[in-house]
Amino acid sequence: MGSVALAATEGMLHFELSVAMEVFGSAPAAVTVPWYDLTVCGTDTVRFGRFRLEPDHGLDRLRDADTVIVAGWADVDVDPPAELVEAVRAAHAAGARVASLCTGAFVLAAAGVLDGLRATTHWAHTDALAARYPAVEVDPDVLYVDNGSVFTSAGKAAALDLCLHLVRLDHGSSVANTVARRLVVPPHRSGGQAQFVSAPVPAQDDHPLTALFPWVIERLDQPLTVEDLARQARMSSRHLSRHFRAATGTTPLQWLLAQRIRHAQHLLEQTDDSVDAIADSTGMGTATTLRRHFNRTLGVPPDTYRRTFRAKARRPGADGRVTPTDRP
Repeated sequence: MGSVALAATEGMLHFELSVAMEVFGSAPAAVTVPWYDLTVCGTDTVRFGRFRLEPDHGLDRLRDADTVIVAGWADVDVDPPAELVEAVRAAHAAGARVASLCTGAFVLAAAGVLDGLRATTHWAHTDALAARYPAVEVDPDVLYVDNGSVFTSAGKAAALDLCLHLVRLDHGSSVANTVARRLVVPPHRSGGQAQFVSAPVPAQDDHPLTALFPWVIERLDQPLTVEDLARQARMSSRHLSRHFRAATGTTPLQWLLAQRIRHAQHLLEQTDDSVDAIADSTGMGTATTLRRHFNRTLGVPPDTYRRTFRAKARRPGADGRVTPTDRP
């Protein structure tokens, strides 16, 4: 996880480049874990209108990185530079974790990295990706795809979702949520499957749900219903659902389940509580229910998640004591 190399050449999209630099370039002040060593690799100065980006190293240095990020490719009708394609192929062969943002998937596909794998890209270009690279299983209905060592994201804002997902894999959900708070991302992201990073609720004082969200978070151990939420918000269930859809992109019950899963992640990382106790604390009722929803949402059972992220969630401080990361 230590070193991240951002491939930057003429023809790449500046938004995706900026997203990667923002997430991996520096840690928020509240994060105390060692952060990434980010370098920009390219063949020459990259120009975006009035702006210029000077690479730190040539593309050959991609193979030395732990993680390689390939930003969006502006003109998908034009083949990416052969030097870029070869550098990405070599990095993957050397064992690097490779991720594409938006139409950067076309670069990964040209390198053969996506052959036989599921992948996604901007919805406007999924048909073109599937037609040009039939060995790739293109999924147009997700925010991002995690293949273990190869990752692809959908368009624009989904690049941020994938970058935060990589941070969560490396440092756990608490750190990822701290980064999300700094970036002020939406409270919930849905994209055809339950891949999301929970983040603070809308900050506007006049938002109809501003007071409701923290009220719910404080009562996750209770068997809340849509009617309970509507009563607390002083509106009808139908009116509540409309506001939820506008604010979060999902339904009240789906949002509630996402918060329960998020809280379960925190407890698995930060406590020694049993799965039964966590099921009770998160309002899931039973360990069986928690395991079913947790596995369906995150792709791993709670016990596996705990083994993976427990050491990352608690790290030795400067004085040698273990310091839990801040709760989001």
